[in-house]
Amino acid sequence: MIKKFPFFHLFLFILTLFSTLIAGALHTGIDLLKEPEKIYKGLPFALTLMTILLVHELSHYFASKKHHTKATLPYFIPAPTIIGTFGAFIKMKSPIMTRKALVDIGASGPIAGFIISVIVSMIGLSLSKVVAIGETKGALGLGDSLLFSFLSDTLLNYQPGLQDIVLHPVAFAGWIGLFVTSLNLIPIGQLDGGHIAYALLGEKHFLLSNILVATMVFLGLLLWEGWTIWAVLLIILGRRHPPVLHWEVPLDTKRRFIGWVSLTIFVVTFIPVPFKIL
Repeated sequence: MIKKFPFFHLFLFILTLFSTLIAGALHTGIDLLKEPEKIYKGLPFALTLMTILLVHELSHYFASKKHHTKATLPYFIPAPTIIGTFGAFIKMKSPIMTRKALVDIGASGPIAGFIISVIVSMIGLSLSKVVAIGETKGALGLGDSLLFSFLSDTLLNYQPGLQDIVLHPVAFAGWIGLFVTSLNLIPIGQLDGGHIAYALLGEKHFLLSNILVATMVFLGLLLWEGWTIWAVLLIILGRRHPPVLHWEVPLDTKRRFIGWVSLTIFVVTFIPVPFKIL
């Protein structure tokens, strides 16, 4: 049987590359209405972000193939947002058979995306500028995770509270990659973190999902309203994880270790207030 060429997947990829290219150019201060020929200025951001998303989704895809689970190629989502996309996803077309497969499929994307995001964040931070804090007044500020704060303190000579960092486009893409990783690793429903938590906890995962959704609503009221929106979206998508076909196949030490690694990544990449006006 001859497989059809994935024209639609390629079309979405190219469209999303173009939308992130526009977003990247705008972040550099280019007025594309007046200088459309300078759209190439968005390439560092667009190529970096698309690489992170592609590595994340292809890792899911190949892990699915390894465990004989049918899955689509990645669908990229172009969008008129500050980053030019709503991300990407693959669609499972057959049930996941075992908890081992669930951990491998769920953790592969975030871990691979995390590694790439850390590398490009380090490269981008080395190219970023340190300025007096007054120079960024009125700009959109990005919150810091434990990891990004550590990388910034290690790679840049700056004084928090007195100075600020104007991120290079590559560093901005790396920040987004780490933020997306943390969102995916929230152990709710059928997010990547939900896959891992369900494999480890079974039906107790539903209770954890409910507690975390309530926590996100609280964080939305207290810190950043985006958490409330995210909580509502997760309620709509579902807090309960569908069962695997062969639950009786036990998890081995390797998969439990991967679960702890994923939890650690979630903790160090979580950002309580992702966006704020400086």
